[in-house]
Amino acid sequence: MLSINVVALAYLIASVFIILALKGLSSPESARRGNLLGMVGMALAIGVTLQLDEVRNYGWIFAALAVGGVIGGVVARRISMTAMPQLIAFMHSLVGLAAVLIAISAMLNPEGYGIADAAGGLPVANRIELFLGSFIGMITFSASLIAFGKLQGMISGRPLVFAGQHPLNLMLGAVMIGAGLFFCSSGAGAPFFLMLAIALVLGVLLIVPIGGADMPVIVSMLNSYSGWAAAGIGFTLNNTMLIIAGALVGSSGAILSYIMCKAMNRSLIHVLLGGFGGDAPAAAGAKSAVDRPVKAGSAEDAAFLLKNARSVLVVPGYGLAVARAQHALKEMVDLLLKQGVKVRFAIHPVAGRMPGHMNVLLAEADVPYDLVHEMDEINSEFADTDVALVIGANDVTNPAAKTDPTSPIYGMPVLDVDRAQHLLFIKRSLSPGYAGLDNDLFYRDNTMMIFSDAKKACELLVQALD
Repeated sequence: MLSINVVALAYLIASVFIILALKGLSSPESARRGNLLGMVGMALAIGVTLQLDEVRNYGWIFAALAVGGVIGGVVARRISMTAMPQLIAFMHSLVGLAAVLIAISAMLNPEGYGIADAAGGLPVANRIELFLGSFIGMITFSASLIAFGKLQGMISGRPLVFAGQHPLNLMLGAVMIGAGLFFCSSGAGAPFFLMLAIALVLGVLLIVPIGGADMPVIVSMLNSYSGWAAAGIGFTLNNTMLIIAGALVGSSGAILSYIMCKAMNRSLIHVLLGGFGGDAPAAAGAKSAVDRPVKAGSAEDAAFLLKNARSVLVVPGYGLAVARAQHALKEMVDLLLKQGVKVRFAIHPVAGRMPGHMNVLLAEADVPYDLVHEMDEINSEFADTDVALVIGANDVTNPAAKTDPTSPIYGMPVLDVDRAQHLLFIKRSLSPGYAGLDNDLFYRDNTMMIFSDAKKACELLVQALD
């Protein structure tokens, strides 16, 4: 067994690796190195933890590691990039559930965790830690499952709002906190389980009013919740590594959520309280597409516009990920660059289904990082752009966010593709975006629609340009 000093030093080294991992994950250019550092840090933390005196039954531990490792490995190898946001949401639910199960186990058997007082019960400090870790974990669990359902298409991406929604959430929150405080003062099991039951319901109610276009922020926020749940349980177990790792995940997720909310002109408080995207009527939005004229073109028509342009801004969206078209798009961009066309990418902060989704796709295709620009730095360039090429995106370009106060996405900053001289949209159909909204840009005189799968369209454009 390792001495206390050696354990503390090993946990410190593991924490440094995790901090470096988070730093690496802040950029696609260093993300691979960040992942490797995080894996090393976590492997070190697990190995040291297994050497603690409190660990006495290795059979169950290694059995769980084997089962979880096999399932995780199979899922990771088979999962497609388009399903990655759903996987992340589901992983968050498992972290929350793990925190809840540990809290229940510690509450029922404090002696097994070495935290029992002289009477065999839980000390007040440990009750407070269990209260915080368990209710955050339970909210994370149920909220993440709803987010998974929305991302997977099992639940509608439209905001689900009803009269009295916010007062109901506030009432449930007050009862939950009251039950938790009663548990902290008395140590009784009934208020503890009542608190968990309410937290389970509250997690659902906080996420159902969130619109599909806002789900990337929710995924980020749930990541933060899972970290704080782990940190709370770390205090109960007196495990400094779990506290540090949980706090790092919680704080980094919260900071990312704040940055994304600021970029989208949303309120972080609304995210926390479940009001994000839920104030506007869900059915509102752009006009119906029925009987509205659309100018459709071929790949040859689009290629003519592109190769005769001085400047082209490419706006990738979820359709690009679904079609796995990033490599064909990279080939098309290379041809345009060789022909002297200035090509850059404009990335909306919530394009796709998770933060950085489009950056990951473009990095996978080896698109140079200096061609990829975030919305804030590139939006003003659309006015001086000959062609804006939008591939599989809808909500992040929808002008209803600026012009229609009844729209669920009203107030969300969008890419100003409408200011470009010509618009090219590659979409399979005129179907609405993830938020369920039609886009008026499809019907403008300077817009050409290319109705095709994104990968096939890019391959045809390559042929036409070459």
